[in-house]
Amino acid sequence: MQGLHLTADLYQCRCDPALLVDADRLARWCRESVADAQLTIVDEKFFAFPSYQGQPGGVTGAVLLAESHLAIHTWPEQNSVTLDVYVCNFSTDNSAKAERLMQSLLIAFVPTQQSTNRLLRGSADPINCADELMLEWLNPHSAFGYKASRRLETLRSPFQRIEVFETPQFGKLFRLDGHYMTSERDEFFYHEPLIHPAALAHPEPRRALVLGGGDGGSTEELLKHPSIESVTIAELDAEVIRIARTHLTSVHRGAFDDARVNLKITDGYKFLHDSADHFDLIILDLTDPDTPANRLYSREFFELASARLSPGGALSLHLGSPVFAPDRVQALVQDLRAVFCEVHPLGLYIPLYGAYWGMAVVSNSLNPRKVSQETIAAALVQRRIADLNYYNAPLHQALFALPTFFQRLVE
Repeated sequence: MQGLHLTADLYQCRCDPALLVDADRLARWCRESVADAQLTIVDEKFFAFPSYQGQPGGVTGAVLLAESHLAIHTWPEQNSVTLDVYVCNFSTDNSAKAERLMQSLLIAFVPTQQSTNRLLRGSADPINCADELMLEWLNPHSAFGYKASRRLETLRSPFQRIEVFETPQFGKLFRLDGHYMTSERDEFFYHEPLIHPAALAHPEPRRALVLGGGDGGSTEELLKHPSIESVTIAELDAEVIRIARTHLTSVHRGAFDDARVNLKITDGYKFLHDSADHFDLIILDLTDPDTPANRLYSREFFELASARLSPGGALSLHLGSPVFAPDRVQALVQDLRAVFCEVHPLGLYIPLYGAYWGMAVVSNSLNPRKVSQETIAAALVQRRIADLNYYNAPLHQALFALPTFFQRLVE
Protein backbone atom coordinates (compact mmCIF):
# COMPACT_ATOMS: atom_id res chain seq x y z
CA MET A 1 0.00 0.00 0.00
CA GLN A 2 3.01 2.31 0.18
CA GLY A 3 2.61 5.10 -2.36
CA LEU A 4 1.94 8.75 -3.17
CA HIS A 5 -1.46 10.40 -2.69
CA LEU A 6 -2.06 13.79 -4.35
CA THR A 7 -5.15 15.93 -3.85
CA ALA A 8 -6.10 19.31 -5.28
CA ASP A 9 -8.99 21.75 -4.84
CA LEU A 10 -9.32 24.10 -7.81
CA TYR A 11 -11.28 27.36 -7.68
CA GLN A 12 -12.50 29.82 -10.35
CA CYS A 13 -11.40 27.56 -13.20
CA ARG A 14 -11.01 29.36 -16.53
CA CYS A 15 -11.23 26.26 -18.73
CA ASP A 16 -13.86 25.64 -21.41
CA PRO A 17 -17.10 25.36 -19.35
CA ALA A 18 -17.99 22.16 -21.24
CA LEU A 19 -15.16 20.38 -19.43
CA LEU A 20 -17.07 20.80 -16.17
CA VAL A 21 -20.43 19.41 -17.39
CA ASP A 22 -19.75 17.02 -20.29
CA ALA A 23 -18.97 13.55 -18.87
CA ASP A 24 -17.77 12.14 -22.20
CA ARG A 25 -15.41 15.04 -22.85
CA LEU A 26 -14.05 14.94 -19.30
CA ALA A 27 -13.55 11.17 -19.51
CA ARG A 28 -11.70 11.53 -22.80
CA TRP A 29 -9.38 14.17 -21.34
CA CYS A 30 -8.69 12.03 -18.26
CA ARG A 31 -7.84 9.01 -20.45
CA GLU A 32 -5.44 11.10 -22.50
CA SER A 33 -3.78 12.50 -19.36
CA VAL A 34 -3.43 9.03 -17.83
CA ALA A 35 -1.86 7.71 -21.03
CA ASP A 36 0.50 10.68 -21.21
CA ALA A 37 1.61 9.92 -17.63
CA GLN A 38 2.24 6.30 -18.67
CA LEU A 39 -0.18 4.88 -16.13
CA THR A 40 -2.43 1.89 -16.90
CA ILE A 41 -6.23 2.12 -17.15
CA VAL A 42 -8.20 -0.89 -15.84
CA ASP A 43 -11.72 0.59 -15.99
CA GLU A 44 -13.56 3.89 -15.70
CA LYS A 45 -16.94 5.36 -14.76
CA PHE A 46 -18.13 8.93 -15.32
CA PHE A 47 -21.56 10.26 -14.36
CA ALA A 48 -23.12 13.64 -15.20
CA PHE A 49 -25.61 14.91 -12.65
CA PRO A 50 -28.87 16.48 -13.94
CA SER A 51 -29.49 20.21 -13.91
CA TYR A 52 -30.74 21.72 -10.67
CA GLN A 53 -32.65 25.00 -10.36
CA GLY A 54 -31.50 26.08 -13.78
CA GLN A 55 -27.86 25.27 -13.11
CA PRO A 56 -26.08 22.49 -15.01
CA GLY A 57 -25.07 19.47 -12.97
CA GLY A 58 -21.44 18.55 -12.39
CA VAL A 59 -19.58 15.39 -13.22
CA THR A 60 -18.15 12.72 -10.95
CA GLY A 61 -15.65 10.35 -12.47
CA ALA A 62 -13.21 7.66 -11.48
CA VAL A 63 -10.50 5.96 -13.48
CA LEU A 64 -9.31 2.68 -12.02
CA LEU A 65 -5.60 2.23 -12.60
CA ALA A 66 -3.41 -0.81 -12.31
CA GLU A 67 -1.36 1.49 -10.09
CA SER A 68 -4.48 2.66 -8.11
CA HIS A 69 -6.91 5.44 -9.14
CA LEU A 70 -7.85 8.91 -10.35
CA ALA A 71 -11.02 10.51 -8.95
CA ILE A 72 -12.52 13.82 -10.11
CA HIS A 73 -15.55 15.93 -9.19
CA THR A 74 -16.65 19.13 -10.93
CA TRP A 75 -18.79 21.95 -9.51
CA PRO A 76 -19.83 24.07 -12.53
CA GLU A 77 -21.94 26.46 -10.44
CA GLN A 78 -18.71 27.46 -8.68
CA ASN A 79 -16.26 26.76 -11.53
CA SER A 80 -14.50 24.43 -9.09
CA VAL A 81 -12.95 20.97 -9.29
CA THR A 82 -11.61 18.46 -6.77
CA LEU A 83 -8.93 16.00 -7.83
CA ASP A 84 -7.56 12.86 -6.21
CA VAL A 85 -4.64 10.86 -7.61
CA TYR A 86 -3.16 7.89 -5.77
CA VAL A 87 -0.51 5.48 -7.00
CA CYS A 88 0.90 2.43 -5.27
CA ASN A 89 4.67 1.92 -5.37
CA PHE A 90 4.58 -1.82 -4.72
CA SER A 91 6.63 -3.06 -7.68
CA THR A 92 8.11 0.21 -8.89
CA ASP A 93 8.10 3.88 -7.91
CA ASN A 94 5.19 5.52 -9.72
CA SER A 95 5.46 8.85 -7.90
CA ALA A 96 6.75 10.81 -10.89
CA LYS A 97 3.88 9.50 -13.03
CA ALA A 98 1.35 10.63 -10.43
CA GLU A 99 2.91 14.09 -10.32
CA ARG A 100 2.77 14.29 -14.14
CA LEU A 101 -0.89 13.26 -14.20
CA MET A 102 -1.82 15.85 -11.60
CA GLN A 103 0.04 18.58 -13.46
CA SER A 104 -1.78 17.74 -16.72
CA LEU A 105 -5.13 18.06 -14.98
CA LEU A 106 -4.18 21.33 -13.29
CA ILE A 107 -3.15 22.80 -16.64
CA ALA A 108 -6.42 21.68 -18.25
CA PHE A 109 -8.68 23.42 -15.72
CA VAL A 110 -6.67 26.66 -15.46
CA PRO A 111 -7.65 27.46 -11.86
CA THR A 112 -7.31 31.00 -10.54
CA GLN A 113 -6.64 29.57 -7.09
CA GLN A 114 -5.72 26.10 -5.96
CA SER A 115 -4.96 24.15 -2.80
CA THR A 116 -2.86 21.00 -3.12
CA ASN A 117 -1.70 18.28 -0.74
CA ARG A 118 0.99 15.66 -1.12
CA LEU A 119 0.73 12.65 1.18
CA LEU A 120 3.10 9.72 1.52
CA ARG A 121 0.96 6.67 2.23
CA GLY A 122 1.95 3.44 3.94
CA SER A 123 5.41 1.99 4.28
CA ALA A 124 7.61 -0.30 2.24
CA ASP A 125 8.44 -2.01 5.53
CA PRO A 126 5.32 -1.78 7.76
CA ILE A 127 6.83 -4.03 10.45
CA ASN A 128 9.69 -1.60 11.11
CA CYS A 129 7.90 1.49 9.74
CA ALA A 130 10.71 2.03 7.26
CA ASP A 131 10.44 5.14 5.05
CA GLU A 132 8.10 6.79 7.57
CA LEU A 133 8.09 10.57 7.07
CA MET A 134 8.21 12.27 10.46
CA LEU A 135 6.87 15.82 10.43
CA GLU A 136 7.25 18.44 13.11
CA TRP A 137 5.24 21.65 13.14
CA LEU A 138 7.29 24.76 13.86
CA ASN A 139 4.12 26.83 14.13
CA PRO A 140 0.56 26.47 12.76
CA HIS A 141 1.78 27.42 9.28
CA SER A 142 5.13 25.65 8.90
CA ALA A 143 6.40 22.08 9.17
CA PHE A 144 9.47 20.08 8.23
CA GLY A 145 10.41 16.43 8.41
CA TYR A 146 12.82 13.55 7.98
CA LYS A 147 12.47 9.97 6.82
CA ALA A 148 12.99 7.07 9.18
CA SER A 149 14.64 3.82 8.21
CA ARG A 150 13.19 2.02 11.19
CA ARG A 151 11.11 2.77 14.27
CA LEU A 152 13.10 1.43 17.23
CA GLU A 153 10.79 2.18 20.15
CA THR A 154 7.50 3.92 20.86
CA LEU A 155 5.87 4.33 24.26
CA ARG A 156 3.81 6.67 26.37
CA SER A 157 5.29 7.48 29.76
CA PRO A 158 3.25 9.16 32.51
CA PHE A 159 4.39 12.50 31.08
CA GLN A 160 4.83 12.28 27.31
CA ARG A 161 4.99 10.22 24.13
CA ILE A 162 8.52 8.92 23.47
CA GLU A 163 9.82 7.72 20.10
CA VAL A 164 13.21 6.56 18.84
CA PHE A 165 13.99 6.08 15.16
CA GLU A 166 16.88 4.98 13.00
CA THR A 167 17.23 7.59 10.24
CA PRO A 168 19.41 7.86 7.12
CA GLN A 169 20.27 11.50 7.86
CA PHE A 170 21.01 11.58 11.60
CA GLY A 171 21.35 8.00 12.79
CA LYS A 172 19.34 7.36 15.93
CA LEU A 173 16.85 10.15 16.51
CA PHE A 174 14.91 10.85 19.71
CA ARG A 175 11.51 12.56 19.77
CA LEU A 176 9.13 13.68 22.55
CA ASP A 177 5.46 14.44 21.85
CA GLY A 178 6.23 14.81 18.16
CA HIS A 179 9.15 17.21 18.70
CA TYR A 180 12.73 16.38 17.79
CA MET A 181 15.02 16.38 20.82
CA THR A 182 18.39 15.05 19.73
CA SER A 183 20.14 12.73 17.31
CA GLU A 184 23.44 10.90 17.13
CA ARG A 185 24.94 12.87 14.25
CA ASP A 186 23.93 16.45 14.97
CA GLU A 187 23.61 16.65 18.77
CA PHE A 188 26.74 18.82 18.96
CA PHE A 189 24.95 21.69 17.17
CA TYR A 190 22.75 22.03 20.26
CA HIS A 191 24.74 20.75 23.23
CA GLU A 192 28.06 22.53 22.61
CA PRO A 193 26.62 26.09 22.30
CA LEU A 194 24.31 25.39 25.23
CA ILE A 195 27.25 24.55 27.51
CA HIS A 196 30.59 25.99 26.46
CA PRO A 197 29.93 29.73 26.00
CA ALA A 198 28.85 29.87 29.66
CA ALA A 199 31.29 27.29 31.02
CA LEU A 200 34.35 28.83 29.34
CA ALA A 201 33.36 32.36 30.35
CA HIS A 202 33.39 31.15 33.96
CA PRO A 203 36.94 31.04 35.37
CA GLU A 204 36.50 27.70 37.15
CA PRO A 205 33.05 26.06 37.21
CA ARG A 206 32.83 23.39 39.90
CA ARG A 207 29.17 22.63 40.56
CA ALA A 208 26.61 22.34 37.78
CA LEU A 209 22.89 21.59 37.66
CA VAL A 210 21.13 20.29 34.55
CA LEU A 211 17.35 20.52 34.61
CA GLY A 212 15.96 18.10 32.05
CA GLY A 213 18.79 16.89 29.87
CA GLY A 214 17.73 13.26 30.07
CA ASP A 215 19.63 12.34 26.90
CA GLY A 216 22.89 13.10 28.75
CA GLY A 217 24.38 15.30 26.04
CA SER A 218 24.64 18.45 28.16
CA THR A 219 26.21 16.54 31.03
CA GLU A 220 28.76 14.97 28.71
CA GLU A 221 29.83 18.44 27.56
CA LEU A 222 30.06 19.74 31.16
CA LEU A 223 32.30 16.84 32.17
CA LYS A 224 34.89 17.97 29.60
CA HIS A 225 35.78 20.80 32.00
CA PRO A 226 38.31 19.40 34.50
CA SER A 227 37.26 21.78 37.28
CA ILE A 228 33.78 20.24 37.40
CA GLU A 229 33.37 18.42 40.71
CA SER A 230 29.68 17.56 40.48
CA VAL A 231 26.84 17.60 37.95
CA THR A 232 23.32 17.09 39.25
CA ILE A 233 20.74 16.04 36.68
CA ALA A 234 17.09 16.61 37.62
CA GLU A 235 15.08 14.77 34.96
CA LEU A 236 11.32 14.44 35.24
CA ASP A 237 10.86 11.23 33.25
CA ALA A 238 12.72 8.03 34.15
CA GLU A 239 11.80 6.57 30.75
CA VAL A 240 13.88 9.25 29.02
CA ILE A 241 16.94 8.09 30.97
CA ARG A 242 16.24 4.47 30.04
CA ILE A 243 15.82 5.39 26.38
CA ALA A 244 19.11 7.32 26.45
CA ARG A 245 20.98 4.46 28.09
CA THR A 246 19.55 2.02 25.53
CA HIS A 247 19.76 3.99 22.29
CA LEU A 248 21.79 7.19 22.72
CA THR A 249 25.18 6.09 24.03
CA SER A 250 26.95 8.12 21.34
CA VAL A 251 25.22 11.24 22.72
CA HIS A 252 25.94 10.84 26.45
CA ARG A 253 29.09 8.67 26.08
CA GLY A 254 28.60 7.07 29.46
CA ALA A 255 28.14 10.36 31.31
CA PHE A 256 25.44 8.91 33.58
CA ASP A 257 28.01 6.53 35.07
CA ASP A 258 30.62 9.18 35.85
CA ALA A 259 31.30 9.40 39.60
CA ARG A 260 30.75 13.16 39.50
CA VAL A 261 27.16 12.79 38.24
CA ASN A 262 24.20 12.69 40.61
CA LEU A 263 21.02 11.68 38.78
CA LYS A 264 17.65 12.53 40.32
CA ILE A 265 14.28 11.60 38.83
CA THR A 266 12.25 14.55 39.96
CA ASP A 267 10.47 17.71 38.88
CA GLY A 268 13.10 20.35 38.17
CA TYR A 269 11.06 23.19 39.63
CA LYS A 270 10.46 21.29 42.87
CA PHE A 271 14.09 20.21 43.08
CA LEU A 272 15.45 23.75 42.83
CA HIS A 273 12.75 25.10 45.13
CA ASP A 274 13.61 22.57 47.84
CA SER A 275 17.39 22.69 47.39
CA ALA A 276 19.65 24.87 49.50
CA ASP A 277 22.65 24.25 47.19
CA HIS A 278 24.24 26.83 44.94
CA PHE A 279 25.64 26.19 41.48
CA ASP A 280 28.21 27.79 39.23
CA LEU A 281 26.24 26.72 36.16
CA ILE A 282 22.54 25.97 35.77
CA ILE A 283 21.54 24.46 32.44
CA LEU A 284 17.91 24.40 31.33
CA ASP A 285 17.99 21.56 28.81
CA LEU A 286 14.21 21.34 28.49
CA THR A 287 11.42 20.68 26.07
CA ASP A 288 9.53 23.74 24.80
CA PRO A 289 7.35 25.96 27.03
CA ASP A 290 4.09 24.34 25.83
CA THR A 291 5.09 21.01 27.48
CA PRO A 292 5.38 19.64 31.04
CA ALA A 293 8.41 21.96 31.37
CA ASN A 294 6.18 25.05 31.22
CA ARG A 295 6.76 26.25 34.81
CA LEU A 296 10.54 26.26 34.28
CA TYR A 297 10.17 29.08 31.75
CA SER A 298 8.34 31.43 34.13
CA ARG A 299 9.66 34.62 35.68
CA GLU A 300 9.00 33.06 39.08
CA PHE A 301 11.31 30.17 38.22
CA PHE A 302 14.00 32.48 36.84
CA GLU A 303 13.99 34.32 40.20
CA LEU A 304 14.42 30.98 41.96
CA ALA A 305 17.29 30.01 39.67
CA SER A 306 18.95 33.38 40.15
CA ALA A 307 18.94 32.84 43.92
CA ARG A 308 20.64 29.46 43.48
CA LEU A 309 23.54 30.75 41.38
CA SER A 310 26.89 31.09 43.10
CA PRO A 311 28.64 34.46 42.76
CA GLY A 312 29.81 34.76 39.16
CA GLY A 313 27.56 31.87 38.12
CA ALA A 314 25.50 31.68 34.92
CA LEU A 315 22.37 30.05 33.60
CA SER A 316 22.17 28.78 30.02
CA LEU A 317 18.98 27.86 28.16
CA HIS A 318 17.44 27.58 24.72
CA LEU A 319 14.80 30.11 23.67
CA GLY A 320 13.28 28.55 20.56
CA SER A 321 13.22 29.86 17.03
CA PRO A 322 13.05 33.66 16.55
CA VAL A 323 11.85 32.94 13.01
CA PHE A 324 8.94 30.61 13.76
CA ALA A 325 8.13 31.57 17.38
CA PRO A 326 9.21 35.23 17.71
CA ASP A 327 6.60 36.15 20.33
CA ARG A 328 7.70 33.31 22.60
CA VAL A 329 11.39 34.22 22.23
CA GLN A 330 10.68 37.90 22.90
CA ALA A 331 8.61 37.12 26.00
CA LEU A 332 11.29 34.82 27.42
CA VAL A 333 14.01 37.42 26.96
CA GLN A 334 11.84 40.07 28.62
CA ASP A 335 11.28 37.80 31.62
CA LEU A 336 14.99 37.01 31.83
CA ARG A 337 15.87 40.73 31.73
CA ALA A 338 13.43 41.37 34.56
CA VAL A 339 15.46 39.00 36.77
CA PHE A 340 19.10 38.96 35.62
CA CYS A 341 21.52 41.84 35.18
CA GLU A 342 23.31 40.16 32.28
CA VAL A 343 21.15 38.65 29.49
CA HIS A 344 22.95 37.67 26.30
CA PRO A 345 21.02 35.90 23.53
CA LEU A 346 22.94 33.90 20.95
CA GLY A 347 21.83 32.25 17.73
CA LEU A 348 22.73 29.43 15.36
CA TYR A 349 21.17 27.04 12.87
CA ILE A 350 20.37 23.59 14.28
CA PRO A 351 19.80 21.02 11.50
CA LEU A 352 17.60 18.66 13.50
CA TYR A 353 15.29 21.52 14.50
CA GLY A 354 15.00 22.75 10.93
CA ALA A 355 15.48 26.38 11.89
CA TYR A 356 17.66 29.20 13.13
CA TRP A 357 17.54 28.79 16.91
CA GLY A 358 17.97 31.08 19.88
CA MET A 359 19.75 30.43 23.18
CA ALA A 360 20.88 32.70 25.98
CA VAL A 361 23.51 32.95 28.70
CA VAL A 362 22.24 34.95 31.68
CA SER A 363 23.83 35.90 34.97
CA ASN A 364 23.86 38.39 37.81
CA SER A 365 27.43 39.41 36.97
CA LEU A 366 29.05 37.21 34.27
CA ASN A 367 29.13 38.67 30.74
CA PRO A 368 30.27 36.04 28.20
CA ARG A 369 30.53 38.65 25.46
CA LYS A 370 33.41 40.38 27.27
CA VAL A 371 35.56 37.25 27.17
CA SER A 372 38.02 37.62 24.31
CA GLN A 373 38.84 35.07 21.65
CA GLU A 374 42.35 34.79 23.06
CA THR A 375 41.02 34.04 26.54
CA ILE A 376 38.68 31.37 25.19
CA ALA A 377 41.49 29.80 23.15
CA ALA A 378 43.77 29.73 26.19
CA ALA A 379 41.02 28.19 28.34
CA LEU A 380 40.40 25.45 25.78
CA VAL A 381 44.09 24.56 25.84
CA GLN A 382 44.39 24.81 29.62
CA ARG A 383 41.31 22.64 30.15
CA ARG A 384 42.41 20.23 27.40
CA ILE A 385 39.07 20.44 25.63
CA ALA A 386 39.66 19.29 22.07
CA ASP A 387 36.79 16.93 21.37
CA LEU A 388 34.44 19.55 19.89
CA ASN A 389 32.61 19.57 16.56
CA TYR A 390 30.94 22.99 16.59
CA TYR A 391 32.23 25.38 19.22
CA ASN A 392 35.70 26.99 18.98
CA ALA A 393 37.45 30.15 20.14
CA PRO A 394 36.68 32.38 17.11
CA LEU A 395 33.06 31.22 17.17
CA HIS A 396 32.50 32.33 20.76
CA GLN A 397 31.98 36.00 19.92
CA ALA A 398 30.28 35.15 16.62
CA LEU A 399 27.48 33.26 18.39
CA PHE A 400 26.47 36.48 20.16
CA ALA A 401 26.57 38.53 16.92
CA LEU A 402 22.85 38.44 16.16
CA PRO A 403 21.16 39.14 12.83
CA THR A 404 19.40 42.48 12.83
CA PHE A 405 15.90 41.00 13.03
CA PHE A 406 16.89 39.01 16.12
CA GLN A 407 18.52 42.07 17.70
CA ARG A 408 15.32 44.07 17.21
CA LEU A 409 13.24 41.25 18.62
CA VAL A 410 15.16 40.98 21.88
CA GLU A 411 15.83 44.70 22.35
